[in-house]
Amino acid sequence: MFERFYLSTRKHLSRRHFLRGAGATMALPLLDAMTPAFARGDEAALCPRRMIAINVDLGFMPEEFFPKESGNEFRPSPYLRLLNEFRRDYTVFSGVSHPEVDGGHQADVSFLTGAPHPRSAGFKNTISLDQFAAQHIGHLTRFPTLNLRVGPGAGSMSYTADGVRIPSEERPSRVYEKLFVQGSPDEVAAQIRKLREGRSLMDSFAEQISSLSRDVGGPDRARLDQYFSSLREVEKRLAIDEQWQNKPKPPSKQKPPKDNLAPGELVERTRNMYDLARLALETDSTRLVTIFVTQGFNPKVDLPGVDLPHHALTHQSQKQDTREQLRIIEEAQMRELARLLGGLQAASEGGETLLDRTMVMQGSNLGHAGKHDNHNLPVLLAGGGFKHGQHLVYDRERNTPLANLYVSMLQRLGIEADKFSSGNGTISGLEQMS
Repeated sequence: MFERFYLSTRKHLSRRHFLRGAGATMALPLLDAMTPAFARGDEAALCPRRMIAINVDLGFMPEEFFPKESGNEFRPSPYLRLLNEFRRDYTVFSGVSHPEVDGGHQADVSFLTGAPHPRSAGFKNTISLDQFAAQHIGHLTRFPTLNLRVGPGAGSMSYTADGVRIPSEERPSRVYEKLFVQGSPDEVAAQIRKLREGRSLMDSFAEQISSLSRDVGGPDRARLDQYFSSLREVEKRLAIDEQWQNKPKPPSKQKPPKDNLAPGELVERTRNMYDLARLALETDSTRLVTIFVTQGFNPKVDLPGVDLPHHALTHQSQKQDTREQLRIIEEAQMRELARLLGGLQAASEGGETLLDRTMVMQGSNLGHAGKHDNHNLPVLLAGGGFKHGQHLVYDRERNTPLANLYVSMLQRLGIEADKFSSGNGTISGLEQMS
């Protein structure tokens, strides 16, 4: 079969060709015209659905997390007993993971994307669950998503359709300011002016692209059309931002949190972010929240009875003393989850609780941190209007795609999605309440 070459008689473009606007430039995608011809290889309801996705990167000891029995009559495991108040409000899953996602700790980048082989040299991430959902419902709130982090570094659970990491926020004070602090009229005007300038700049670029498309061949024109569409998408987001700049932010009786970023203060840092996530949902500032709880190689957690670093404990969990220290940390994390669920349950909305309207998914990219195993992930889903109170068990050797759960969650958000990432449908056994 012969390869088809498109020979353009139109003008040649330099690979350094830029679009130029007032005080700004934008590079073009690589076009055939830049290389020699023969060198080319409905608005939401009054009570909307919401989602919080949590990744605890060091996970939980499997034998302490998973129940031994399946179905509705399972006896809660030691860790799940800390959620006894919500026994009928959550489902725990066994035998789920992302196919071909490996790499131990480095699999955290794929937790919400399912992109395979994150340690490979040519790895390119894909869109994360929250960002996919934001494409459909993100415009309905001031913030399409709220991406939070408990712990140091630059890690994030959120990635664009092009696999670009979206930064997460570690400082509670900045999150609070973002959610609740209204700027002065001059500050708000300056923000709106920047947004307006950005939009006019994008319009200028789009006009140049449209003009340029007349001077290139068919394949290049298709690339430019795609590029133009991307610019229009940016413009749309800028327009939405301007709308929300003119609307007053919701009041809050909560005092601004202090930034305690001490590595050992895992419990306080987690509590701060969980509280802010709840407040963000309660005020409908966003409907999509991710929280990356990352310990990495931090020093020890400041809890009575804990003497060794968290990461080191995961590799020594077979010893009685170190196992007990690890249990103290992981139980504290489960208690914070219970506190979050309690706060959501205490808030009412349209005759239901906020927990009824909010899916809270907690999991980990590690099924066993000490073995760097990325199979049989510890995952539970609470709230959100599903029929809960069950332990769903799938094949522990040939795991069910975790992305099947993501498809179920997307559909619960009102998004028409039949698949996502490696997901080939909704997850079996999890049913929506009428």
